[in-house]
Amino acid sequence: MAISSRVSERLTAGLKRYQPILSSAKSRDVNESDTSMIATDVLAEVFGYEKYSEITRELCIRGTYCDLATRIDGKFQMLIEVKAIGLDLKDSHMKQAVDYAANQGIEWVGLTNGHVWKVFKVIFAKPIDAELVLDVDLLTLNPKSGDDIERVYHLTRESMVKSGLYAYHDQKQATSKFYLAAVILSDAVLESVRRELRRLSPDAKLDVDTLREALKQEVLKRDVIEGDKADAARRRVGKAAGKSLRTKREKEDAATKSDDDAVDADERQSDE
Repeated sequence: MAISSRVSERLTAGLKRYQPILSSAKSRDVNESDTSMIATDVLAEVFGYEKYSEITRELCIRGTYCDLATRIDGKFQMLIEVKAIGLDLKDSHMKQAVDYAANQGIEWVGLTNGHVWKVFKVIFAKPIDAELVLDVDLLTLNPKSGDDIERVYHLTRESMVKSGLYAYHDQKQATSKFYLAAVILSDAVLESVRRELRRLSPDAKLDVDTLREALKQEVLKRDVIEGDKADAARRRVGKAAGKSLRTKREKEDAATKSDDDAVDADERQSDE
């Protein structure tokens, strides 16, 4: 991912500055309110949000307040739940924030204790759910490491403006065990496998359904082909396959129409 030198320098300098601050706050076990102030400064000075116009504290949603929220051009991008720096973050901590975000149509929820930053993508389904997309501990990052700078970049304003979190989420989905299993079990892949097996064993009688069942029973683990995440991955693969097929048909139709038009033009020219 291309990161501008200006942003890279800000992230490097920000990590160097705030790692001692966060380490000291953790050793003193500061409370949630003090952690929230540090988190606000990290959002502004490290992640690049304008402190007085793009970071909101105590946003009221349906009579209840969330700790922090970021907004760009007046549109809320992420709700952030803050816990005291000495607490270990748990998924249960972000459930209320996910409900708040879903009610407002906000797709991203952050959970932080100052040094650990977790980002979840809200899944607008019934029931509302959330998927962990990013998990970064600022205290363990090396400011001189390009890989670490790239990881923390996903938390920045610049990444949000360029839909960097969406791209990172898509990349994680595409390499998840559920998505890979769904692709392997798709008709297109199984047809390719069938052809290769027939080449190796010409006398073998194989069909797609037989191969799919063999993979389910003998090759793939059950947890990657069963459950909500596996179902979601299959739906996504099916949707992508359908879109690809429609695009292919549209191109073929366009090519056929072009050929027909060319023939008509030739016939008109011949008549003249």
